[in-house]
Parts: sequence; C-alpha cells; structure tokens
Amino acid sequence: MKRFWWLGLFAASTQLTAASFEYPLQPQAIAPDTFVLEGKTADFSKENGGYIVNAAYIVTNDGVVVIDTGPSRRFGEQQRALIEQTTGKKVIRVYITHHHPDHFLGNQAFTDLPIYALPATIQGVQREGETFSNNMYRLIGDWMRDTSVIAPNQEAKLGREVIGGHELELLAFKGHTHADLVMFDHTTGVLFAGDLVFNQRAATTPHANIIDWLASLEQLLKLPFKVLVPGHGKVTQDDQPIAQTRAYLVWLQTLLQQAAANGLDMNEVMATPIPADFKDIALAQNELRRSVAHLYPALEAEQLKPTKQAE
Repeated sequence: MKRFWWLGLFAASTQLTAASFEYPLQPQAIAPDTFVLEGKTADFSKENGGYIVNAAYIVTNDGVVVIDTGPSRRFGEQQRALIEQTTGKKVIRVYITHHHPDHFLGNQAFTDLPIYALPATIQGVQREGETFSNNMYRLIGDWMRDTSVIAPNQEAKLGREVIGGHELELLAFKGHTHADLVMFDHTTGVLFAGDLVFNQRAATTPHANIIDWLASLEQLLKLPFKVLVPGHGKVTQDDQPIAQTRAYLVWLQTLLQQAAANGLDMNEVMATPIPADFKDIALAQNELRRSVAHLYPALEAEQLKPTKQAE
C-alpha cells in the first residue's frame, strides 16, 4: 500500500510543461508488480512531447523488466528514474515491441543494459531509425533534444523464461510491422500486446500487412490472459480492444479493396465517412487518410495487372 501511495504522490507532482520538459508519468498498477505508463490517444505534438504510447514494467525479485522506452531520450531517462526511485530496484533488461519511434527512441537511457527485440525490429531501427528521429524532431521539437538512435543490442529469445519469480513468454507476430513482439506474463496473466492492439484509438498502418495482422489477432485471442495492455489506449481485463482492432482493420481492408476495384482515386477514398461503429475512436479520420496513403497504391497497382488469358 505504501508503494502505491508513493506512486500517486510522484504522479501528482509530475506535470507536463514545455518549460521543464517533464513528462506526466503516472504509473498505473494493473496486476501484482506490474505497471503501465499510459500515453495519450493523440498524434505526436509539441504539447504532448510524443507521449502517446503505453510503456510498461514488471518489478521482479531480480530487478525491473521494461517494455518499450518511449519517444525520446528525455522520456527514457525520466522513465528509468521513476522506476528506480519508486521501486527501489534497478532495471535489469528492456524489451522493444517493434521499430516505430514512440517505442524505442528512449533507448539511450538504457545503453548499459541488454535491450531485446526481434531481429527484423533491430534491422528496422538500423534502416529507418534516423528518418524516424528526424521526423520526431520536426513534430515535437525540443522534447527530442540530444536524442540519438540506439538500436536494440540483443535478439529476443522466443519461449518462456522465469525472471525473478515471473514466468515470461515471448511470442513473435507480424502485421502491424514485419516483426511484432508480444510478452505474456503467465504469473500474473498480463498480456503486453504492443501495437497489434489499439483501444479507442485508430490503428496506424505505415508498415502494415492487414492479412497478417488479422491472423495475429486471432492467435492473441487464444492466450489465457487476464489483463490486456494495448500499445495505445486504456488497459482492459477483457478482449474488447482486440475485437475492436479486428473490426476496424476488416472495415479498412474492405473499403480499400472495393475502392480500388471501383477505380476511385485516393482523395475520394480519404473522404469516406467513418462508420458509426468507429465514430468514437480517436483519430479515425486522420488515420484513414494516412492508411490510404500507405496501403492504397499497392491495391491500385494490383487492379491494373493484366488478367492472364486462358490458353
């Protein structure tokens, strides 16, 4: 109880101000020894400093395991300071779920530790990290000061491992990106789904393969989780965010395929009204426009392929 009281006091004293560049990190206890730092369901901006991601950590008997390091060096440093001050334990390892910038650009704060990721995630950071970083400097300004791209330094080993009394299982999926790492804590029943799952926030698609993504969601539903941590949006104790993400992706894929078949141009598709089922999902219209830019050209090209004539 004392720990939770201290966490609340720490959170109350941490306010987001452009002058101090302090992120409003408010640890939420979601299971025994398990905490989430919940980001806003918003776009990157100078107002939020890029804090739109859910980062998490597990306090084990051996030390603290961190899942994702946030959008900047400042975030990673403040994240680590909060964890070590409030738990009285050192961070011992870090896991990066995928290579999008809001999940790994805080790695500088953890360079003395093993930082694990799937091989394709490491390659993605090495290939696209500087482009991501430059774009983040443009979007959130001085929140990114002194941030450099640090790729994960260890390949994640799939399967189960007991760390300080927590039986953690690493699982490899794809769909949101080419490599989406999921962690399932069998000890507490917490599933850290990364950006395979969004809750009340429209899914982002810059590296998406929707068919693979839908298959991954079906596999997640088979896991016996008790608590679900999405990459963006509120933590739940049910599978509603998986169902919502799935329904949104099915609608998006169907819309884009039908539009391509009917010869609509990109501007026409971008202007499609958001269905009532998704009207309360944050950034739905914005993400539709971006998804059209990401995914529609390939579908148009597919429609233009000549039909193979029967011999």
